[in-house]
Amino acid sequence: MIDKDKVFPIEGYGRLCFLKNIIKNPNIIVGDFTYYDDFEDVYNFENNVLYHFDFIGDKLIIGKFCAIASGVKFIMNGGNHLVDSVSTYPFEIFGGEWKDAMKGKEYPYKGDTVIGNNVWIGYDAVIMPGVKIGDGAIIGAKSVVTRDVLPYEIVVGNPAKVVKKRFSDEEIEQLLEMKWWDWDVEKIAEKLEFLTGKKV
Repeated sequence: MIDKDKVFPIEGYGRLCFLKNIIKNPNIIVGDFTYYDDFEDVYNFENNVLYHFDFIGDKLIIGKFCAIASGVKFIMNGGNHLVDSVSTYPFEIFGGEWKDAMKGKEYPYKGDTVIGNNVWIGYDAVIMPGVKIGDGAIIGAKSVVTRDVLPYEIVVGNPAKVVKKRFSDEEIEQLLEMKWWDWDVEKIAEKLEFLTGKKV
């Protein structure tokens, strides 16, 4: 049986890991069997979760059975600046006579970034703060995702736009009810022909 707790699940192949087994940041939560592939070092993943400051408290939540390609970046809420003010410059971070510049004001906060189950995120894609990506979605290589993506949608481009749905609305509903990613590994092994087939 495939061991979900193994760091490197493919013998002799150290550029792909089961991601949850290398994460140290408690504000990054990853489900079983989600893998990350990195051309240089899989331990770089947390460096690709940008502007993720403890004092903000936002979370990156990634479901089970996701495939995350090399170079994927997640921009978190700490990267936000004021946009409806005369200046976007973060004066207060420099302290001194500027320390009270944000008194009575707040930076934009988009909430947690949530990636569903069985999501494929292609090479060098960028996911912006607070985006929710539904189960079964595909994010094309080099896409910049600025808005929520519904389950089983395929999005590409900058900004990412929907190019199609992977299945009919009725089939998507069936898949979302089925939640195959919650099956035990024995059942998954039994149903591999179905899971790798085209018919829902």
